[in-house]
Amino acid sequence: MENKNYTNDQITQIPTSEFEPLEKSTKVEREAITAPSLNFLQDSWRRLKKNKAAVFSTVFLLIVLAISIVTIFATPHDPNEQNVSYVNLPPKIPGIDINGLNGVSEVGGQMVDKYDAAGVPDDVHFYLGTDGLGRDLLSRLFMGVRISLMIAFIAAALDIFFGVSYGVISGLLGGRVDNYMQRVIEVLAGIPNLVVMILMLVVFNPGIFSIVAAMAITSWIPMARIARAQTLKLKDQEFVLAATTLGESRTKIAFKHILPNISSVIIIQMMFSIPEAIFFEAFLSFIGIGLTPPTASLGTLLNEGYKTFLFLPYQMAIPAAVLSVIMIGFNLLADGLRDAFDPKMKE
Repeated sequence: MENKNYTNDQITQIPTSEFEPLEKSTKVEREAITAPSLNFLQDSWRRLKKNKAAVFSTVFLLIVLAISIVTIFATPHDPNEQNVSYVNLPPKIPGIDINGLNGVSEVGGQMVDKYDAAGVPDDVHFYLGTDGLGRDLLSRLFMGVRISLMIAFIAAALDIFFGVSYGVISGLLGGRVDNYMQRVIEVLAGIPNLVVMILMLVVFNPGIFSIVAAMAITSWIPMARIARAQTLKLKDQEFVLAATTLGESRTKIAFKHILPNISSVIIIQMMFSIPEAIFFEAFLSFIGIGLTPPTASLGTLLNEGYKTFLFLPYQMAIPAAVLSVIMIGFNLLADGLRDAFDPKMKE
């Protein structure tokens, strides 16, 4: 509206065209909620996206998982193929002329192109070198990461199945049943994992099954204790008491009321259990009671690489770095999920 000066006599003669209607404003519009309505999972995802370390770890772990799946069908070389002519070749990456990455290593005080000395064709490259049997370390690393992740995810599945079931049943039933079930857990928790693993080797041959069996006996105990504690906390809440009063069975209460409310805690504990399982497998394979050759895992690669660490450090340094990065990634993701699922955390 244009600014015009009117005298007192002209005020009553202002035409209606000089006025503009105001926008409609009602009490309903003023009290409307402008922020989007989010459920628990959507709000947790919003919190998680603000944690840059957790987001980076998620992307990294998804890439590692995708590579592990793809390399089931395609690898640079056969991970179990041996060639005595290509023993202990250093890493060689095409287009890079840096000592340590160009196939050149020191022999007798002189820098020697070991690929030329071994008669390796120009179109054959071992990006991470070869081991003492002439096997491609990159292909074996892909296989090792895949085996270690598979064992870790199996351990996480066992934690959820046995641990959550045991803990929820113990917490819901309570009384003497809960007391007896907790005594059983205390007995199992007092047995070291290494002793259980050695006992498994007496019954079974070393391999994936024996490692998984050892984890199945003891690894679910922390999950069971957490599930029991959360169940005891929720069983006296009003919504559970109301369901009990209405005649709901304990099974329905567990699946409809208890498990959905403790799912965030279960997911967080599961994410922490995965790196523990990876380290447990690597430790067992490193000391020689885990997986057996020619099966590759991060532990067996470390076991093979430490023997020549002083002369060929890349054979141990590369799998050790991969193991460390994967464990750090899972721990950062677990920390991010813990913060995201906690509504009391300050943003």
